[in-house]
Amino acid sequence: MKKVLIVLFICLSSFTTYNGTNKKVTLDELEVLKLTDHVNEIKSMIGADRKYSSKIAFLVDMKIKSGKNRFFVYDLQNNKILDQGLVANGIGSETAIRGDLKFSNVPNSKCTSLGRYAVEKSYVGMFGKAFRLNGLDETNNNAFKRAIVLHQYSAVPYEEQDHYIVNSQGCPMVNEVFFKRLEKIIESSDSKIVLSVYY
Repeated sequence: MKKVLIVLFICLSSFTTYNGTNKKVTLDELEVLKLTDHVNEIKSMIGADRKYSSKIAFLVDMKIKSGKNRFFVYDLQNNKILDQGLVANGIGSETAIRGDLKFSNVPNSKCTSLGRYAVEKSYVGMFGKAFRLNGLDETNNNAFKRAIVLHQYSAVPYEEQDHYIVNSQGCPMVNEVFFKRLEKIIESSDSKIVLSVYY
């Protein structure tokens, strides 16, 4: 655990994404600790199960404001963040206090659901290509029923903002450019990638 934290702190100071753009990660200590906990949870879940990728995981920290990068592509073997981007939360998750979110697994709630998902096969829908998500926890096991998917949307900005971004109907919704990078990772993986959404 200590070794993983040290590596994380080194990697989080500055890194270059695989698509050739320089980005600086600005996670604070608490955000790093939370990310580390969820990485360890994913690693424990995967174990020797070849059904899930032991190389890459996706992590979304919903405590971070939606105008800031909070969707992370994580290298499970080298314990470092490879890429990051903006991701929308469900409109039903918004509360009277801006930035304070609520979560639900109930159909038609339009809320984000916390928990671990398996990224499944793609399909073409109203937002173009998207990836189905299979909820692996009690907090998100209605994902299929709710049509919760990983998809792109042009109204999601690419760069970080000083304000909150557009909301989804409950799906993790990302910018089209970022989605293309995620798509390459998902489709080149020989096993299902785990996506962990936490708060």
